[in-house]
Amino acid sequence: MIYTTHYDSPLGPLYLAGDEKALVGAWFEGQKYFARTLPADHREGETAALQQVKVWLDRYFGGEKPTAEGLPLAPGGSSFQQTIWQLLLEIPYGKVTTYGQLGKEAARRLGRETMSAQAVGGAVGHNPISVIIPCHRVVGSNGSLTGYAGGLDIKIALLEREGVDMGRLYRPKKGTAI
Repeated sequence: MIYTTHYDSPLGPLYLAGDEKALVGAWFEGQKYFARTLPADHREGETAALQQVKVWLDRYFGGEKPTAEGLPLAPGGSSFQQTIWQLLLEIPYGKVTTYGQLGKEAARRLGRETMSAQAVGGAVGHNPISVIIPCHRVVGSNGSLTGYAGGLDIKIALLEREGVDMGRLYRPKKGTAI
């Protein structure tokens, strides 16, 4: 059984979903792909896993730099998506990487010559666990802030909260989510 609850973040409500063992989703209200992996028979309620996630979010939004290590995460996705989401978890707090850099590392791990930045972008964009699996830390190779399903304002706020140097990054003229 999947249970859902809300978390009131400083950037707006987060909708959390999980079972007794792990978090399966965390979405900002109204974001692209909002709750797309959520089964129809979910119920409102809290589990120990969801309570643990709320403590983590309190720490994160309270100015600490918690890692996701030890958090019970179980995002549902293809093996390729799982590879990309694992790479996202390895991006340090306060740092950014590019879709191209993620593609190179994914290709290396998967034993391929190359990996399309667009394929990587699709996997990043479908990350069902916002903030904790830090897809907001991925930018275009030219410094564009595009590609955050939660919206550009939230992506910028998360990066600023983490102390990212925003000097070389810019707001794209169009398109804010993949």
